[in-house]
Amino acid sequence: MLVIDASVAVKWYVIQPDTPKALAIAESGETLIAPDLVLAEAGNAFWQCVRAGLFKAFDAYDALSKLPRSFDTLHRMTTLADEALRIAVAINHPAYDCFYLALARRESAPLVTADKRLAAAAQALPDVEVRLLSCP
Repeated sequence: MLVIDASVAVKWYVIQPDTPKALAIAESGETLIAPDLVLAEAGNAFWQCVRAGLFKAFDAYDALSKLPRSFDTLHRMTTLADEALRIAVAINHPAYDCFYLALARRESAPLVTADKRLAAAAQALPDVEVRLLSCP
């Protein structure tokens, strides 16, 4: 089981550095989970792609509609909010990222991220494994 954050999930639909690594995870057969926050974050990234001319609006709508099916389970943010805030305060990192860490902690599953800042901050949590996508 792997927790996937939006920085990885977006790479399934938008060609970026490390897209092949992200796609390999999607096709690995692993159980993939995320907080439902991933939909809001990916939607925002897709909107930014439309603004930048990288995507047509239809492509953004299509990607966001397909994204939930890419996960085995999307966990409700309400079940993670208290722990996410505790982690955010403890590691001095934005709370929205900490929803992924809270889920990883609760499920005893590694978090896979392309966010180097999040990975660095998470080093303060000895009970949460974080795998940086860009690492081999």
